[in-house]
Amino acid sequence: MLARLGGIIRRRSVRAAVVAAGALSCLAAVAVSQAAVANAGVLKVRLGGDRNETRIVIDLERSASGKVAADGADRRLVMSLAGVDVEGGLQGSGHGLVKSWTLEDAPGGARLNVDLSAEASIKRRFLLPPADGVDYYRYVIDVAAKAPVKDGQVRLTSAPVKAPPLSLKRVIVIDAGHGGKDPGARGAASNEKDINLAAARALKARLEKSGRYKVVMTRDSDVYVPLESRVQIARRADADLFISLHADSGPTTDLRGASVYTLSEKAAGRSAQFVNRDDWFMKASLAGGGVSDILLDLTQRATKNRSAMFAEALLERIDDEVQLLRRSHREAGLVVLLAPDVPAVLLEMGFVNNKDDEALLRDPARRAQFMDAVGDSIDDYFSHQTRLAAR
Repeated sequence: MLARLGGIIRRRSVRAAVVAAGALSCLAAVAVSQAAVANAGVLKVRLGGDRNETRIVIDLERSASGKVAADGADRRLVMSLAGVDVEGGLQGSGHGLVKSWTLEDAPGGARLNVDLSAEASIKRRFLLPPADGVDYYRYVIDVAAKAPVKDGQVRLTSAPVKAPPLSLKRVIVIDAGHGGKDPGARGAASNEKDINLAAARALKARLEKSGRYKVVMTRDSDVYVPLESRVQIARRADADLFISLHADSGPTTDLRGASVYTLSEKAAGRSAQFVNRDDWFMKASLAGGGVSDILLDLTQRATKNRSAMFAEALLERIDDEVQLLRRSHREAGLVVLLAPDVPAVLLEMGFVNNKDDEALLRDPARRAQFMDAVGDSIDDYFSHQTRLAAR
């Protein structure tokens, strides 16, 4: 019942890139350049301007590229900074239109989160190279108010770092498997698509109740959504985590238990189909072929590690609520797991053609307990990520 995407887009290997360049020494040069892009340290975050227009300046050791994920919607600005390393993360209060901000680790780089004090959006953004006595790079973001206000000018200053941590929400994409013309597996009294949607809604309610997450659903009704579109939804949302909910079907009715899938190593190359020219690893301004492939590979490996980490946290939590298959953590080349920069898992909640599993998944109270445990695993995962960043 799990759809698989045919055809493999093979990645170019590092060795092929070196041969194309004509010398083994090119590999060392590319590796050094890649390391520079992938590990640009943050020196300082500075704010200036007024409530009509505020400038955010991020001082960097090396060049970096940015991608906007949220341009002022709900008074929240989010930007991914590719190749930027933030040891332990940074946060601070603001000036002008900036109410508060955080700069935290994210797959492939760092994420800038800004709470705005008024309706505003990004007016311009650009990178300044070292010049005129300044020996570091500066990534500049100008934020302009949608409605002019009278306010005095604020001189550009270093933004102070302070506690407590800001409560900017993590983005969780919940994917209810199948839907519409695709019913999925069939049980004695239900279709998989309906069980998946009911569970997705229960998990959404659990996460939103905590106030810690922004939840995006790939579908919230009985509609068909192509597998590739589900991956694109997660990438456009700049998701911190993607979880696809399914119910399995076995060759016999006595087979039962939950399991979790993460992306297999053999299928990682197929992630290239979801890469576009705007992705930071495709914009690597380095000479020599193969650099973008290397950066993509590094991003995929980091994402795969995060996915595996969440899978283990998930299995640990749901073990108290449902029966697990003996080999409960599995790997596969499923399309919904292919986003190169979004940690993702597919949870098989049980076997819909097993009477006990189907009864559990159809019972609202037991289903809610199950999804509460899934929500607890998401809490555990991000708490662990925060502890790692704080070291």
